[in-house]
Formats: sequence, C-alpha cells, structure tokens
Amino acid sequence: MAATPTIAASETNPAAAAAHDVVRAIDLHKIYDTGGNRVHALRGITFVVRSGEFVSIMGASGSGKSTLLNILGCLDVPTSGEFAIEGQRTAALDNEQLAELRNRDIGFIFQNFNLLHRSTALENVELPMVYRGVHASQRRRRAVDALTRVGLSDRMEHMPFQLSGGQQQRVAIARSLVNDPKILLADEPTGNLDTRTSAEIMSILTALHDRDGKTVILVTHDPGVASFAERVVVLKDGEIIVDQPTPRCGGSKIPDVHALSFGGPVTT
Repeated sequence: MAATPTIAASETNPAAAAAHDVVRAIDLHKIYDTGGNRVHALRGITFVVRSGEFVSIMGASGSGKSTLLNILGCLDVPTSGEFAIEGQRTAALDNEQLAELRNRDIGFIFQNFNLLHRSTALENVELPMVYRGVHASQRRRRAVDALTRVGLSDRMEHMPFQLSGGQQQRVAIARSLVNDPKILLADEPTGNLDTRTSAEIMSILTALHDRDGKTVILVTHDPGVASFAERVVVLKDGEIIVDQPTPRCGGSKIPDVHALSFGGPVTT
C-alpha cells in the first residue's frame, strides 16, 4: 500500500497547529461531465473545521451540499483544490486507503438510519468494528457501552422493525461512536423524525459535543436543527455565502435556505 500523504505543519498557519484542523478544505472545485455537459457543483470552497467544533452545513437542493458531503465523508474527491482530514490529503489516496480513513476517522449518521434489518441493534453497532478486525469480545463490550450512552440498554437485542424511528437513529448514533472517530458526520439525522423525537436526537448530538468534545458536522436544511450547532456554513450554487456563529454562540439569525434558493435575502 502506498504511503499516506500528509500536510506538513510548515504548510499551515504557524499560529494554528495542523493537529487542530480536523477538516481542511482549500479552493475545492468539483466538476461532473454528464453526457458532454460540465456541471460545476463546487466553486472554490474554502473552510476549516477545528477539533471539537459543532458545525452545521446548510443549502437548498442544487447548492452543492450533497457533493460537499461526499467529499467530507471521503466518498469522493475534488476535481481540484486541497482537502484533508487530520492532515491527510484525500486526493492522492487509493480506494483502500479512503475506506480505511472513513472507517477510522469518520462516524456516519444517515437520515434513513441504514441499519441491517435482519440484525439486532447490538449486531448493527458491532459492524464497523468487524471491518476493523476488532476481537469479538471487545466488539460486544464497546457496542454495549455505545448503546447504553444513547439510552438503549434495554433494546440491544431488538431488531430494527421492533424499534421506533427515534430508537433506530439512536442505534445509528451508537454505531457511529464505536470506533471513536475524529468526526461525527450527520446527514439530515432528523429528516424522518417528528419534532419531539428530532429534539431528542439533537440533544444526544449536542451532549456528545458539549460533554465528550466530539467534532460534529451536521448537514441539514432546517434552521431549527442547525441552531443546535455553534457555527453555520451556507452554500448556494456551489459557493459558501454565509459562514457565521449560530445564535447559540451570539451570531445572527440562521438564513432560510429555501428563500435563498429563490434569490431571497441572506438573513430573515
């Protein structure tokens, strides 16, 4: 396997140690060729996520949000520009190295939960550790601990169809934690949940950030969900148009991305 490329500390701002830049994106462009047409999905995206930050990424359909999410999750690489996680540039990694980076450093939480329907909650949470070769006894212990942290100590042997939507999302959060990732990447984690259950899920993510110091990157279109974060980044037409603290941290009101998609004002 080829050596993993890294970004040397000398290539970064000396005042900000590279070890604290969990995510580093510089002038990202992503261009898709679709039957002779070139679609410029990202246009010069530049931002940094520090260790321990809670960042919400927002954007309407067609904003480039999904493309950026794929790059953040190491499911794709930019056409040009530089993207790195914990100092590792992804553009030069092969598929095996990208898979290793995803499994080691990123905990995914999906809108549709993505649970195995014929496996128990405990077995679903163990799965990422199977890919990492963790011993069975250690897998079970860590999975039990993770499910207990999200309040499902009494649902470990339940199948997904025996769980509510909120409970299934708690299983997904537990699964995201078991490899102790550097980043929790949550893609519309409340999109299929009612208001009360959404608040419960966001309270869990907030506690993981506030209490445990987890770096959380949350992708959403909902200003109410985004308000749980400390910082909001808004995309439109493949560009960042807002990067500001949320009201929780003294910032101004979170933009309405639906208004932005129709050319509305940046703030409401």
